Amino acid sequence: LRDFNTALSVTAIFDQLEATLGTETFKQLFPVLLTDNGSEFSNPAALERDGRSRVFYCDPLHSNQKAQIERAHEFIRAVLPKGSSFDRLTQSDCDLLCSHINSYRRDSLQGKSPWEAFAWLYGEEILALLNVRKINADEVTLTPRLLNQLP
Repeated sequence: LRDFNTALSVTAIFDQLEATLGTETFKQLFPVLLTDNGSEFSNPAALERDGRSRVFYCDPLHSNQKAQIERAHEFIRAVLPKGSSFDRLTQSDCDLLCSHINSYRRDSLQGKSPWEAFAWLYGEEILALLNVRKINADEVTLTPRLLNQLP
């Protein structure tokens, strides 16, 4: 959760992730950062320092170049529809939302959830460090009810 939408705030988040995960794990998980041309990603040198990651930008108006990221945005908007305020969200709310999104089973993962695929590849310990927990499939909620955002 960021207070400001600036390049400095994005760098701070990646610095925090590296501190939480350790440099080697961070580099293993984030060798490439694929993003759009938003001003919050206008300082690639800060994100690439010490060879920790490489930043690549999608072409303008080509969201298909990052289709899985766009799918995640759709899930976020299912819980927080356009026009919803993010002002009252807490980090705990964001962790809960990420846990539900990443516990949702996907055809593209042969019926597994991103949580299950990640745990198989990298271990559950990293997910715990990132405060992402597994939600049982029958308890996944991707509606405004998840964060009590109903009008």
